[in-house]
Amino acid sequence: MSGGGEEDLPAFVALHGAALRASRVPTRYWESLCRKLRGELFDAGDYFGIMQVEEVDEEEEGDEEMEEEFKKKPNPGNEPCFKVIVTNENGLQASNPDSIFLIDHAWTYRVEHARQQLLHVPGLLHRMTNLMGIDFHGEIPDEGSIEQVLQEMWKYNQTYQLSQGTAEEKVPVWYIMDEFGSRIQHSDQPSFATAPLFYMPQQIAYTVLWPLRDLETGDEVTRDYAYGETDRLIRKCVLLPWVPNEVLDVNCFTPEPSDEHYQAILAENKEKLPVVINPPVYDKDKVFKVFTDIQQVLNNLTHPRFVFTDHEGEADILYNFSHFKDYRKLSEERPEVMVNQFPCENLLTVKDCLASISRRAGGPDGPRWLPRTFNLQTELPQFISYFQQRDRRGEDNHWICKPWNLARSLDTHITNSLNNIIRHRESSPKVVCKYIENPVLFHREDVGMVKFDIRYVVLLRSIKPLKLYIYDVFWLRFSNRAFSLDDLDDYEKHFTVMNYAPGVTLKQVHCEEFIPLFEKQYPEHPWTMVQANIFKAFAELFQVASAKPAPLGICDYPSSRAIYAVDLMLKWDTSRDGKRIMQPQILEVNFNPDCDRACKYHPTFFNDVFSTLFLDEADSCHVTCIV
Repeated sequence: MSGGGEEDLPAFVALHGAALRASRVPTRYWESLCRKLRGELFDAGDYFGIMQVEEVDEEEEGDEEMEEEFKKKPNPGNEPCFKVIVTNENGLQASNPDSIFLIDHAWTYRVEHARQQLLHVPGLLHRMTNLMGIDFHGEIPDEGSIEQVLQEMWKYNQTYQLSQGTAEEKVPVWYIMDEFGSRIQHSDQPSFATAPLFYMPQQIAYTVLWPLRDLETGDEVTRDYAYGETDRLIRKCVLLPWVPNEVLDVNCFTPEPSDEHYQAILAENKEKLPVVINPPVYDKDKVFKVFTDIQQVLNNLTHPRFVFTDHEGEADILYNFSHFKDYRKLSEERPEVMVNQFPCENLLTVKDCLASISRRAGGPDGPRWLPRTFNLQTELPQFISYFQQRDRRGEDNHWICKPWNLARSLDTHITNSLNNIIRHRESSPKVVCKYIENPVLFHREDVGMVKFDIRYVVLLRSIKPLKLYIYDVFWLRFSNRAFSLDDLDDYEKHFTVMNYAPGVTLKQVHCEEFIPLFEKQYPEHPWTMVQANIFKAFAELFQVASAKPAPLGICDYPSSRAIYAVDLMLKWDTSRDGKRIMQPQILEVNFNPDCDRACKYHPTFFNDVFSTLFLDEADSCHVTCIV
């Protein structure tokens, strides 16, 4: 960029206008902001100063006094306390187009890299302990100080995510503002607003700060840490990291959401439900034309009754990789064309919906086959109440935060810190599930007792009547380090998805090898019994998923067929008659799963899938009917 600010403004607005509008940055500041960003002009020091606050020890009671106390010792972290005040002798006018300021970021990172960066980035741990008021006098990073920063940082963290790029690049980024920005305190009536802005020309994120009213010399600079939240209870919950509070009086009961909730999801997905059609009837020896963009199908489907076509318009079967939306048009114009997905199947494949519909099987706590799950967007007070009640009873409180709709363990975090979970709600829509603290482990000779999960491929032939098959081969994934309930950010100890992590060993055991090894380790638990319980859980899940009409359940569309991958673990539990049992725990249901391993080791995999789903010829295939 060159020349004067006025010529540059249209280009700046073209790049950043949408973000500035979304953050509600008044347009009067845009030209000045453009100039300050271009010139990297950090002029906040001309207007503001950081002041250390002495502790005031007064006996005060009640909510208002607590708020006052909070304002007096405002620092998010430990002692000493600081606040930011206006020092410019002329004060600050909100109407002045130059009254917008840049705040630099001291540390930008993704959560999974935080520990390593504190260990290895020179000076980072020293700066963070100083900023957070943590004692650290050594030169060499020590575990204790790192642990304290990892706990305290949730009082300082802010977040943004990129709207473009790969799934990995869209994982939320967390950052801590510099010493000036981090010392701006909370107020319910803030004097300033802040927002992150990713400045495209430099590919750098800053925080912008602007006044909400005129300020005089000596006035405090504050912002609302629960910005945008108007509900009193939700504000109280969101502010817990800075204003400790108990929410034990909130009932942690989480009934299934209302019908309107599901209607809203349908509208948001822009899915159009089909009209009612008669189930199509096909000639006994018909050869079906298949239109697909899935390479694994093109490479491996060799059954003589299926041929491929490049023309979608002449296909009998649409086997698409991406989500199909307009079932209405398809059902009206080509009702005989079969499709490899069901309307409203997101009720299974999106994690918050999976938890909601599962409550039909087990009441508000959910069924035994699903870890206790809360939607952080809509059930935050109930979750905090449940967490605090468990805490009081001395029960395990390890939880796993998962985005609603990302696979491969992306942006998934295990923690026993309530502050951490509350703050994760700000980054992207998430559920929080009880972490399985007592998993059934598998002995790996090279490393010891490790976590493992199991993937089954489930074939859904129809909703009414419900016809469900399981592929006879299942797949196993193992952790690479011995399990223990610590080092929660050690991916290779707590996660099993290794085939996407670069430079990480992928342990493979075929199911035929696994069963005798498992039965040798657990002679009192024959695999046939374990698997019968797994299939019972699958049957219950699909029964509740199809129990109500769309959009409250999966739509009964006669031309739909689908395959899903269901991932599960086993945990130790106690049966109603006091016996120790292996209880299946369904973790997630995946749409259009990666079938690379299936095709590699079982060349007839897609022939079996297509014969079962589209020809109704399951008897000669490697599948078992469970419903």
